Amino acid sequence: MKDQETITLVPTKLARIARIAHPALLLSAYYLRFTDLVASPQYALRSALLPLTALQVAYAAICLPVAGSNAPRPKRAKRTSPKPTWQVPSISATLIALILSALTVPFIAMLMILCGAPLTSHLAETMFMSAHLALLVIFPLVYIYGLDSAAWLSITALRHPLDEVFGAYVGAFLGAWLGAVPIPLDWDRDWQRWPITIVTGIYLGYVGGKALGGGAFYGKRIEFD
Repeated sequence: MKDQETITLVPTKLARIARIAHPALLLSAYYLRFTDLVASPQYALRSALLPLTALQVAYAAICLPVAGSNAPRPKRAKRTSPKPTWQVPSISATLIALILSALTVPFIAMLMILCGAPLTSHLAETMFMSAHLALLVIFPLVYIYGLDSAAWLSITALRHPLDEVFGAYVGAFLGAWLGAVPIPLDWDRDWQRWPITIVTGIYLGYVGGKALGGGAFYGKRIEFD
């Protein structure tokens, strides 16, 4: 299997600002809606999908290279290059990435059920949680890699080098797993209901993985030895 390279984010001032603002906006929005999430998980998760979609699309458009943009180009004579500027990516590429990400939601939900999610109840909550996970981690990867089979094999096998996007992917799934720990504990708290702690773990893991993958662990690989 060909070694995959880390993602180089769009080198603009706007992208650098967006990289900092994006996780701050995500966590702030989640904190502000946490009371609603505890009161009605299904309603809160459903109503947050549109704002989350808008935020993720903006992050991808400003910060991430669209699929195919890193393909080798013919060499030309050297000349003075202007400073990099942000260009609006193809709308069709964004829509395709959103559609393909949406198609993964049932599979993520089935994975959740296989890992212990309720099968006969709370199915709507599980589906909405899976949609949040797809928007957070699958959409950016599809936006960058499209249908590159080698890249996806590297990602699913956890052999891709860590960067901001892959780190967020690993962190979100790890956070979901750790988020399930408080649910069976006999604390009798409202926030222990399905799937509140798991969604919280997804968001915290996403932001933590994004920061570590794009910072201290950039370029490193997950070792299983």
